[in-house]
Amino acid sequence: MEFMSAAWWSALAAIIVIDLVLAGDNAIVIALAARNLPKHLQTRAIVWGTVGAIVVRSAMTLVAVWLLGLPGLMAIGGLALVWIAYKLIAEDAGDGDEHGPAATTFWGAMKTIIIADAVMGIDNVLGVAGAARGAFDLVVIGLLISIPIVVFGSTLILKLVEKYPAIMYLGAGVLAFTAGKMIVNEKLLAPWFKGPELAQFAAYWGVVGLVIAGVLLAGWLHNRRVAQRANGPQEV
Repeated sequence: MEFMSAAWWSALAAIIVIDLVLAGDNAIVIALAARNLPKHLQTRAIVWGTVGAIVVRSAMTLVAVWLLGLPGLMAIGGLALVWIAYKLIAEDAGDGDEHGPAATTFWGAMKTIIIADAVMGIDNVLGVAGAARGAFDLVVIGLLISIPIVVFGSTLILKLVEKYPAIMYLGAGVLAFTAGKMIVNEKLLAPWFKGPELAQFAAYWGVVGLVIAGVLLAGWLHNRRVAQRANGPQEV
């Protein structure tokens, strides 16, 4: 594709649109992962988490063609994202574990952001690679344009989470929705979820709904048990 040609600009516009649509998921992951950090580290985690997410997404695009040939990859990524979505709302039980998504260290938050974005990128980078038609410069430019949007979105969501903690469940629900869509869009599972039959349509959205409900219910039950244990000694 010739640089700065009409086709080049058209492809860049398509990539920017894709990146803007995906920025919501990235902003949620970054904001929730950074929510337990000290105030002076939150902005740093948002900025560097965004940069890391962009680097990961760009690198993954290089192997997009190879990823297309791996059967089962979409479903595996979806299952991994289910766990990440759950851990983002599961409160620390006070056992000192700082390696989950709710870690209170800068590097713990960074690890969560990078892993989560890599998992979600498996689904999304294929569309970006297709729009770029092999032009990696288009992918990099499009992703760089999306950086300020992700940073602003993460900062806004973080402030809302601090004021309204229940928003964490909304964010986890969005990630669970993404995970469910990845699972049902797995090519190996197409006979069950893709087709004109009503049963396939019901199965498609039924699994997505089940994933969302399962993540939110599991997180709520976990947090309830943690609260009960925390209040236990005070009742004795």
